[in-house]
Formats: sequence, C-alpha cells, structure tokens
Amino acid sequence: MLCPHCGLVNFASLTFVIVKIPSLFFLLPVVALLSGCNSPNGDEQKAEAAEKAVLAKHDELMAQMDQLTLLRQRLQKQPGPDTVAAGRHRRALLAADAAMMDWMHRYRKPADTVDLESRLLYFAGQQRRIDSVAVLFRTSLDSAQRLLQAAAPASSSSTSSSRP
Repeated sequence: MLCPHCGLVNFASLTFVIVKIPSLFFLLPVVALLSGCNSPNGDEQKAEAAEKAVLAKHDELMAQMDQLTLLRQRLQKQPGPDTVAAGRHRRALLAADAAMMDWMHRYRKPADTVDLESRLLYFAGQQRRIDSVAVLFRTSLDSAQRLLQAAAPASSSSTSSSRP
C-alpha cells in the first residue's frame, strides 16, 4: 500500500512474514520513512502556525484587559479639567473592549476536515481582524494614559494653589 502523503510503501499496513534481520540498522531508515508519512506536511504546519499567531495576539490583548478597565475607572473617578475629553477617552476604551468581545464571539476554529486553503484564508482574515482590535487597544490605552498624565499635574497644582 502507498502512503497518501509521500507515495512510499507503507509497511505498517502490509501483512508479511517476519524474517530475521541481520542488522538493526536496516530498520532505522524504514522507521524514519514511516514516521515521515505520519507527520503533518508543510501546508498543515502553515495552518497550525497561522492559528497559533491569531491566538497569540488574542492572548496578548487579553493580558491588557485589566489595564483597559482600570484606565476607564480612573477616567470616571478623576476626569480632570476636561470632562469632555475624559468621556471621549472612556468611550474609546469601551469600544476597544467591545471590539475584543465581538471578535471572541465571532471566532470559530475551522474543523480539520475543512480544506487547507479555506482554513488558511480564514486564519488570515482573523489575523487582520485581531490586528485591528490591537490597534484600537493600543491607541485607546495610550491616549487615555496621556490624558491622565496631563490631568495629574493640573489637578495637583489646582489643589495646591487653593491651599493658603
């Protein structure tokens, strides 16, 4: 029988009489060929790598969710002198959070029975989507932090100037 992956004879599926083998070294190449037939080929590895890249980006963003929530809460408690800007930044943080939740609810790993090209296309699309969520995260986090840093000196100087 031929292996569907590499076209070599698959000795594991043949019935034959075991003959004494003079050297164990004869078996090593046969075992190596058979194990090569059972490993995923390069294209399958591409699909696995694409999936891992998407999920790694997801994990990276999930690690920032607490920071997103904390900044939103700080903007709520200490909006600073510009309450309109604080509200805008809070909404941006909420939008980043909502984009992440939306991506997670829509992500569905394709079944292994789906053809390879379709899986690769799916993972490429998901990578683009999760990358755009990452941009929302980064911009909303950075701008909220800048606003809070700018508001911190202003609020401390206004409290110190009101003291006698």
